[in-house]
Amino acid sequence: MGPPMNPILRLKGVTKFYGGFKALDDVTVLVKPGTIGLLGPNGAGKSTLIKSLLGLVQLTSGEAYEPS
Repeated sequence: MGPPMNPILRLKGVTKFYGGFKALDDVTVLVKPGTIGLLGPNGAGKSTLIKSLLGLVQLTSGEAYEPS
């Protein structure tokens, strides 16, 4: 087993509403180096998550950041 890998991205309590529709609901996750995919059914919030990480949409609440 190699050395522990620090996360490259951290999401904490991420929520996004579009009007009354909740696209993301309190998402908390650590993304480690080498992660290469984002899977989920239609309507799961994958595109909303990517758009929020790119700064194209503003989160309703929570944090998404690169840990230092």
